[in-house]
Amino acid sequence: MRSAPAAVDAVALTRELVRFDTTNPPGAEARCVAQLARLLEDAGFALRTHELAPGRTSLVARAGGRHDVPPLCFTGHADTVPLGARPWTRDPHAGEIADGRLYGRGSTDMKSGLAAFIAAAVRLAPHLAGTPGLVLVVTAGEETGCDGARQLAGEPGALGRAGAVVVAEPTCNEPLVGHKGALWLEARTTGVTAHGSMPERGVNAVYKAARAITRLEAFRFDAAPHPALGAPTLNVGRVAGGINVNSVPDAATIGIDVRTIPSQPHAAVRRVLEAHLGPDVALAPFVDVPGVWTDPAEPFVQDVFEVAARVLGTRPTGRTAPYFTDASVLTPAFGGPPTVVLGPGELPLAHQTDEYCLVARVEEAVELYVEIARRFCGC
Repeated sequence: MRSAPAAVDAVALTRELVRFDTTNPPGAEARCVAQLARLLEDAGFALRTHELAPGRTSLVARAGGRHDVPPLCFTGHADTVPLGARPWTRDPHAGEIADGRLYGRGSTDMKSGLAAFIAAAVRLAPHLAGTPGLVLVVTAGEETGCDGARQLAGEPGALGRAGAVVVAEPTCNEPLVGHKGALWLEARTTGVTAHGSMPERGVNAVYKAARAITRLEAFRFDAAPHPALGAPTLNVGRVAGGINVNSVPDAATIGIDVRTIPSQPHAAVRRVLEAHLGPDVALAPFVDVPGVWTDPAEPFVQDVFEVAARVLGTRPTGRTAPYFTDASVLTPAFGGPPTVVLGPGELPLAHQTDEYCLVARVEEAVELYVEIARRFCGC
């Protein structure tokens, strides 16, 4: 008989995970994921790893399971965004704790969430036999467009089934019921190069880009706001053009970030923007992930709300997240089960300098996850 697994301290595990530098690019998630795999294997989970690229690993772990009811999925990503140009006042990869705050890149987004659901899963492992069970999905490459999740969704049998999904992204432990889709486009303009002293001999691609940006600033979507997700948005986040100051530039690019609501198929959005910008601008998507929305009246969501009300002291209202998550890929791959976003990280601190999470929220998240899983699995 397998002995009971050793309890996992979620705060200590968060500190350990922060010490793995998984900045994406390049990612290098393999060592971080391997540590989680060791803990889960010791607890009796069946594991399968998937290599996104050398040194970049995603993990799917399972325990329990029944043929008639699919398991509950917890998911999170191991990669983090770069540190940024502004200097940190704390070592971003030390996992330092001060005044109840655990500092470090990824502490909020979202290694505290990973640590919390791993700790909850290890605690529940001895009780999962004969229940619907758990499937834990830890991905590489989420920050650059759900790359690891997309790989798993494309591999037959890699994910299996799920009856509901909990995404451990930062929400201050408030259950959220969806998020917008993301369509990131590169707009490209072309011209004819010439000497900067003879601009009349060339065609300036930067001028074309400038006119396109002006049209984008004035653009408005013809879509009624979603009752919870709000209105779609468009932002120009990057512009590049030219090589040297004394030449007429023959190419320029614009990075466009569109956040969509369920009534907007992305192919249709792209066609509308192409017509709005005209023939001088070519559009190509480089991130294309749909939104996620679960009706708060769904029984699973109501169960989550009841658990949260008891643990947090206030009942959730069915708000949504401003960012996208791996649920954009995983929820459709699982057949569209009810999905909530719920994690201990501080939502406003994601991607910020001196990022931190609150120690108390990490411990609170473990209790939330354990109770949600117990309700789902009946254990």
